[in-house]
Amino acid sequence: MTATDLAPVGAKRYLLFIAGMGGLLYGIDVGIIAGALPYLESTATLAWKLSTQQLSFIVAAVLLGSVLSSLFAGALSDLIGRRWAMVLAGALFTISIPMIALSDGYSPLLLGRLLQGISGGLIGVVVPLYLAESLPAAQRGRGAALFQLMLTIGLVGAAIIGLSQARTVDAVTQAAAALEPGARSAMVFAAQDHAWRTIFWLCLAPGLVFTLGSLALKESPRWLALRAGGQAVTDAKLPVVAARDSLASRRYVLPFLLACLVLALTQATGINSILAYVVTILNQAGLPGSTANTADVALKVLNALMTVVAVVLVDRKGRKFLLMLGSGAIVVALVSAGMLFRGAEGAQRDVRAQVEAQVRDNSLSLRLDADQLVRLGAGSSAPQQLTVAYAYGPFTNVKSLRSDDPLLPSVLLRREDAIDEDSVIGATLRRWHLNPFADPAAGRAAPLTIERAWLGAVPSEAHGWQVAFAICLFVAGFAVGPGVCVWLALSELMPTRIRSNGMSIALLINQFVSTVIAATFLPTVGYYGYSAVFFAGAGFAVLYFLTAAFLLPETKGKTLEEIELHFTSAGRPQPG
Repeated sequence: MTATDLAPVGAKRYLLFIAGMGGLLYGIDVGIIAGALPYLESTATLAWKLSTQQLSFIVAAVLLGSVLSSLFAGALSDLIGRRWAMVLAGALFTISIPMIALSDGYSPLLLGRLLQGISGGLIGVVVPLYLAESLPAAQRGRGAALFQLMLTIGLVGAAIIGLSQARTVDAVTQAAAALEPGARSAMVFAAQDHAWRTIFWLCLAPGLVFTLGSLALKESPRWLALRAGGQAVTDAKLPVVAARDSLASRRYVLPFLLACLVLALTQATGINSILAYVVTILNQAGLPGSTANTADVALKVLNALMTVVAVVLVDRKGRKFLLMLGSGAIVVALVSAGMLFRGAEGAQRDVRAQVEAQVRDNSLSLRLDADQLVRLGAGSSAPQQLTVAYAYGPFTNVKSLRSDDPLLPSVLLRREDAIDEDSVIGATLRRWHLNPFADPAAGRAAPLTIERAWLGAVPSEAHGWQVAFAICLFVAGFAVGPGVCVWLALSELMPTRIRSNGMSIALLINQFVSTVIAATFLPTVGYYGYSAVFFAGAGFAVLYFLTAAFLLPETKGKTLEEIELHFTSAGRPQPG
């Protein structure tokens, strides 16, 4: 029996509430950029001349920050305790909000997003660890499911905030329609700039609640016991694992590798990037701006509702069943979305020659107005979308433009956008001699090369709703299976001796995969289309299904110590 079993019911509920607030912040970390990105992209590109790669870094910065904090989250929670690590995570999130909302350039915006990511990485390790060590076996599944449920509520809240700001911007755009072009652009610009800043400001309150609430928590009983030099408090009388056992033994290596595989495949489905870019994806699929935001809210609500289903089922049906069910649904959904986009992308026309003809002095300025559409040979009066992939030597970039954009900005291809020598990330890596990318000197004298230029009609709204339904199935499958079970795999599969550091490494792999996908999402879409992204995710989901079916043990109703015994050479866990 654990110390938590003897604790008052009110204390358990408070523990679950604060842990749930951690999930809420994690969801906000992932979801808040979706509603802000369209307005950030429109205004920051004009005001700060941000490149597509810089926008990708801003989206990916949260995930990169999670990777960085995952490196030390386990060691930090061992050093200062689970409770103080949670307090630190909340404080970092709280600090990041004014840094982002008041930013006046790329560097402070990127730094604020990095702090959010560092906070999320700490939360992703410490909160599931705290729940696993503080709850009895019969409630551990629901505890992790509650964390995921609050995560989805965070996504819903972020989407609702984005929708409210989208409607405000749409109202301003309509009111400005009668103004002169210059005044109209200035009015829309101001509304969009205010929108993305307000979206971030509204996230400050949850950070304060989690930070202050964590101060009132009691420490994990297993951490207190280990700090006192004794064995961790267990849920049952089980054989004690000898401290002299090698970390390379079967009891440690197999569960560690299995947890790493499950977490990597979770992100390889593309869940974080699809949620982050979902408004943009649906907009490109054919849904207008406010409708895409409404669909985004519906997706986040569906995510929360299906997580409630998982909360009910996880301790009844088990982790293995839910993972197989969820990953199977993900395969069907992503293949469907990929085929829909493949059909739309197949109708695009190659206009590389026409675009190349407008290059002057190794740069290009192109405005997608009516005259330009004629020069590019657009044969339809429907709104058109132009995507241009270009390079200066080894440095590549992608830019997209729609003819129905109310601001109708120009595509401006410049050497500094592609090379981006002043990037915070690139400059830091070069100073450390760790930059894996090409030397900027290789691009300074290289001519502008148009590698790809495609023009096509923006898909119909019906096509957009079909893509939205496919993504709904994807989100539902993820919520029922991987969404909940990934946190259980992270905390349950790791033996006590390596749990904190093992969870750190596993989450590091998880966030590294997510960061790579997010950082390459826009360039990949520019070169190969959305269909390639969805088909790749479907392939990884197939591997996920096979892993759940043939490699993952069932941990329902088992104590942490019984699960550990499954991986010993002696055989299987004792009957529960």
